[in-house]
Amino acid sequence: MRNTTKKGARRVIPLFERIKRGMTRLAPFFVLGLLMAGCAKKAEEEPEAESVAPVQVAEVERASIERTITAEGVLYPANQASITSKIAAPIVRLHVKRGDRVKKGQLLVELEDRDLLAALAESRAVQAQAESTFRNTTTSSLPEELHKAEREADSAKQALDAAKAVLDSRQKSFNDGVLARKLVDEASLAHQQARNQNEIAQRHLEALKGVSQTETAKNLQAQVDSAKAKTESAQVQLSYSQIHSPIDGVITDRPVYEGEMASTGASLLTIMDVERVIARTNVSNGDLHSIKIGDPASIRSAEGLEVNGNVTVVSAALDPNSTTAEVWVEAANPNQRLRPGSTVTVSIVEETVRNALVVPQAALLPNAEGTTIILSVGADSVVHEREVEIGIRHEDKVQILKGLEAGEKVITVGGLGLEDKAKVKIITAGEKEEKEK
Repeated sequence: MRNTTKKGARRVIPLFERIKRGMTRLAPFFVLGLLMAGCAKKAEEEPEAESVAPVQVAEVERASIERTITAEGVLYPANQASITSKIAAPIVRLHVKRGDRVKKGQLLVELEDRDLLAALAESRAVQAQAESTFRNTTTSSLPEELHKAEREADSAKQALDAAKAVLDSRQKSFNDGVLARKLVDEASLAHQQARNQNEIAQRHLEALKGVSQTETAKNLQAQVDSAKAKTESAQVQLSYSQIHSPIDGVITDRPVYEGEMASTGASLLTIMDVERVIARTNVSNGDLHSIKIGDPASIRSAEGLEVNGNVTVVSAALDPNSTTAEVWVEAANPNQRLRPGSTVTVSIVEETVRNALVVPQAALLPNAEGTTIILSVGADSVVHEREVEIGIRHEDKVQILKGLEAGEKVITVGGLGLEDKAKVKIITAGEKEEKEK
């Protein structure tokens, strides 16, 4: 009996241990099943939260927007000078090199001038001689000659009077019969000669007093003027031997060296004033009517540097090949970062609309029907599809002509694929970045 009990106990104990061990092995699977059931229940409880799309919105606002004309252009300096020589002479000294900044009036080049100095000295000597002759003649010779003529005229008059007296006396004596005819004839001949001498002396005196004296003075003055003109010409020729800068700017080219021969008309230096630049662009005939001198504009380089300026030239004629007209935009060039010769983008403000309804361009969505739609979000966070009519586009803004009102909120990020009446959640850009992380 006792032995039987012990044997039965031995059979029961191993069975209990086996059940305990089996439950230990199944415990992890039981826990995992409970976790999966909890997750499924949670997913069933929150199906609506996952269906709400996160979006970013912007407010429809009233602001100024500009209609611009954009075109490619080429940059030029506002002022440029190609320095040439007016005389053919060897280059003695070059005071500048490529890249140097120069001021207006600064000495740039010196040419050989010894022959020009000699020519100037000769001209000055001829001028001095002409002036001396003029002074001597007008202040000494002419008055002296006039006095001499006056004295000769007086003497001739006195001689005529004396000859007349002798003739009258002899004629009386001849008439009285006390004097021979021969003596009367001699007195008559002497009187005629005295008359002729008097006429000559008087005419000479009148000539000196009138035309002759004036013409002599004019002739001498003309000689003085001619000598002065030659002196001035020699001075000008000498000035050509020293070449000065006509503008402020930078030396961009210097193809010559000291000792070379400077030829007349050949370029010695090129100076560019790059403090201001001009962008020359071509505008189509359709856009040309709205552009006028003084319109605001901007110049943008390929590196992204942008400066503001104004329209300074609008061509009155079209290019027959391209049917475009050239337009110039001038602007300041801070730190000379814009380089002449480079290609730039020119934007000209054609029209400015103030108090316009404006939204970001990111809010525009294409429509299968060819229209433009915008998704607005109401206070209930529900999407409303709105067909809109757009006007001016400028940079990242667009004008709304019809379909929206100021103060409404429109979707700018996350609207693609959303349907009308969909539920959304408005988030900020910072929340979007945090969610993506």
